[in-house]
Amino acid sequence: MNTSKYIEIQGVEQTFRTPKGTFPALRNIDLNIAKGEFVALIGHSGCGKSTLLNLIAGLTQPTNGVLLCANREIKGPGPERAVVFQNHSLLPWLTCYENIFLAVERVFGGKESKAQLKTRTEAALALVGLTPAAQKRPGEISGGMKQRVGIARALSMEPQVLLMDEPFGALDALTRAKLQDELLEIVAKTQATVVMVTHDVDEAVLLSDKIVMMTNGPAATIGEVLSVELDRPRSRVALAESAQYLGYRKAVIDFLYTRQAHVEKTAA
Repeated sequence: MNTSKYIEIQGVEQTFRTPKGTFPALRNIDLNIAKGEFVALIGHSGCGKSTLLNLIAGLTQPTNGVLLCANREIKGPGPERAVVFQNHSLLPWLTCYENIFLAVERVFGGKESKAQLKTRTEAALALVGLTPAAQKRPGEISGGMKQRVGIARALSMEPQVLLMDEPFGALDALTRAKLQDELLEIVAKTQATVVMVTHDVDEAVLLSDKIVMMTNGPAATIGEVLSVELDRPRSRVALAESAQYLGYRKAVIDFLYTRQAHVEKTAA
């Protein structure tokens, strides 16, 4: 297997039918993602970032083109590709432990004992620092903790690919920064391939190996791909004064706010 082309997106287009006719969301998307790479998708609202993520997840099928993961066509969801949404999607009547156990049982239940499933669930909780909250329900914990449970649930399935749709978008700045730092550590441990949708320029530069910048929709496409060659492990404090970091940040801001300046439609 060619690990430099672990995920391949070839000539992908996505058109949706709406009451007003067809809507071209994406066109001519060509992208290769290497195994173990962290890729951020960034662009203005309506540029098809989440649509592209859903295609990689197999939640929707492209109108044209093909998507491959490990040389196999993506035809639907699979346990090798786990998704973390902005809305944590936890079942409110289950504890943190039970929310994760449900996913573990679905993936490994046919071949592992209850004791093994329990060990997997506990390991996932420990990975995100939530062992003390195992028996709490979502309504009893903070937004940041809920999102940690969502990440733990995804990681408990031992996915090869972690797909994240603005997972920290609804959190306050301090909680967001803490979870970004934790995500850096988790990805270093698991070596998962990550594709993450974000609106946040600093988040994209801090976390990513590659930033995929999307043009404005409709018919959005990839405008530019920026390689982020910052050493790992990364420290947000050290990078704050890094000329290299600031250079990457400026390049993304220039693309978004100069070359893809978003024209807001105003009512007539």
